[in-house]
Amino acid sequence: MEATYCAGVLSRGKLPVSNLRKSDHGFQRLTSQRKAIASVSCHLSNGLGESSCKSHGFHGGSYHGGAVGKGKDPILQTRCSAGVSMYGESFLESHSHATEDKIGVLLLNLGGPETLHDVQPFLFNLFADPDIIRLPRLFRFLQWPLAKLISVLRAPKSKEGYAAIGGGSPLRKITDEQAHALKMALEAKNMPVNIYVGMRYWYPFTEEAVQQIKRDKITRLVVLPLYPQFSISTTGSSIRVLQNIFREDACLSRLPVAIIQSWYQREGYVRSMADLIAKELERFPKPEEVMVFFSAHGVPVSYVEDAGDPYKDQMEECIYLIMQELKARGINNDHTLAYQSRVGPVQWLKPYTDEVLVELGQRGVKSLLAVPVSFVSEHIETLEEIDIEYKELALESGIKNWGRVPALNCTSSFITDLADAVIEALPSAKAMTNSEGTSEEMDNDPLRYLVKMFFGSVLAFILLLSPKMVLAFRNHLF
Repeated sequence: MEATYCAGVLSRGKLPVSNLRKSDHGFQRLTSQRKAIASVSCHLSNGLGESSCKSHGFHGGSYHGGAVGKGKDPILQTRCSAGVSMYGESFLESHSHATEDKIGVLLLNLGGPETLHDVQPFLFNLFADPDIIRLPRLFRFLQWPLAKLISVLRAPKSKEGYAAIGGGSPLRKITDEQAHALKMALEAKNMPVNIYVGMRYWYPFTEEAVQQIKRDKITRLVVLPLYPQFSISTTGSSIRVLQNIFREDACLSRLPVAIIQSWYQREGYVRSMADLIAKELERFPKPEEVMVFFSAHGVPVSYVEDAGDPYKDQMEECIYLIMQELKARGINNDHTLAYQSRVGPVQWLKPYTDEVLVELGQRGVKSLLAVPVSFVSEHIETLEEIDIEYKELALESGIKNWGRVPALNCTSSFITDLADAVIEALPSAKAMTNSEGTSEEMDNDPLRYLVKMFFGSVLAFILLLSPKMVLAFRNHLF
């Protein structure tokens, strides 16, 4: 599994959307004259996994790799508020000033194992992230042991999946290609930039990418997560890492940074997705009868209900905008949304992709077009989970005609829109500061800490050895 992020619920037909975009004129907000500032506030907890480092990169302003330094930071919690400004007439003046700077663009992604040998350590990095497995404070000392246990147990099954797609993830290669394409698109718009790639859980890691940014003496930085929708466990986790690094470095703490927290609502992205869907529909014998099946990566219910993750709402709004664009082209197919890649014994947002595929077959749906809406690059969730597992399940359930929309990858209209997003975001760059201290006081009483450790350990072992937990691990982790 290369990702563990948010999910949402969507039934067949019209989507429940926020009041921001219930009108068919949703794109009116997305013109070049926009001046509204869209911002997202997120609570992010800290805690880095342990990894060794590698350095990979192009010279002369392409991307640079990164590495995770050894060691463990204290568990902190901060609030980040980063926005993207969309400027109209004032943009040209800001852009002319930006050309005097040394501008950097940092692309963020999850990363993926490049060989079967990499699978288990990659999974450890993934599950050691406190934004992926959110343990109560009393049990946080179990984060690394639990990550080790899960990664060892899950590695054999994950290796089978990666073996089925060639022995490793193509995510890094595709992200490199996107970085190069974005650099060319920005240079075509008279904005020379250095592009950096930072992966969260595998090489090239975010941490060394940031150090390369510092060595290159970048004067303004745009952070562009390659996730259209914001989630605590994707964009949020990566931003938390950036905050920790910048807070501890006097030089970086003064660097103006613009963070594009989500971009699912951008007209260029929506039209690019609609283009791909329309093209694939034409491959079916009767395009008008095809069910458009959006499959997004899921997250536990608690992320949305307890932690306030906006991913579910953003995903529903994203689907609404895509379907509105298709309707404007005369494409009125039925559609639905479900969520894939759940793992572990906790409840994830429903409906689940595998269950919905069976239901659609039982309802007599014969033609289905799968759309991996939360992914902009091909990786294991698209190439193995959708193309192999879900396709087989769909055909077994009675669906006769199966198709799948490819990920955006380096689609020219998509890359051009990302370039526009970078240019529009740049004027809003400001230093990343922490106006708030830790939201949780560290426990300075040694006796109290030892008591918590003791009872926490007892409770943890009771929990892990309970029949319910053993059954859950057997059903969901193997």
